[in-house]
Formats: sequence, C-alpha cells, structure tokens
Amino acid sequence: MKINDTLSDAAVLEELGQRIARYRLNRNMTQGALATESGVSTPTVQRLENGQSTQASNLIRILRTLHLLENLDALVPEPAISPLQQARMQGKTRQRASSPRKRQTPTRWTWDTDE
Repeated sequence: MKINDTLSDAAVLEELGQRIARYRLNRNMTQGALATESGVSTPTVQRLENGQSTQASNLIRILRTLHLLENLDALVPEPAISPLQQARMQGKTRQRASSPRKRQTPTRWTWDTDE
C-alpha cells in the first residue's frame, strides 16, 4: 500500500508497523531481539508493529537498529531557501516566522455636513 494524504492516521500507522515488521523479519530478528538492540521494550515493538502510536524517539531507535534511519531525509527533506530570502538574510539563519500583516480598512469618505 502506498502511503499518501488520503489515508487516515490509523491506516498510516498500520502500514508503517507492517513495513517495520517485514524489515525485522527480513533481518531474521525476533521482536525481543529488536527491542533489546534498540533499547526499547518488547511491548513497544509490538505496539509499533500493530499500528499503534509510539514516541518518536522509540521509532528513531528502531529505525536506527534496522538501518533505516537515513530514510528520514526523504521523509522531511532539508528545506530550500528562496534566492530572494537568501539575499535578504546575507548568510544568517532564519530564527522565527513573521506574523501576517493586518490590512487597514479604509475609512469611508463623507461630505462634511455643517448644520
């Protein structure tokens, strides 16, 4: 199954768990061996393979043990900086986002009526 935006969170977690289980089995590892080598508990590996949520740090440890950690670069690639932004920053690293500017609504013009 291809993971894309149309899948629910639960479906993505389930597919991710199945893939990790297949990689583990391809390496001929038990869940206990993967847990021990990763530094997590066996129930954590079981939860992950069953499509349940786990902490990101546990996922990173398991991916590292399965030699899949470098694939996170494809998941969240290094963002590109636009040439205009790069020229403005002149080698500085951006530290924060700017808030959107509010447009002032023009006041309605009326004739001065003196009574």
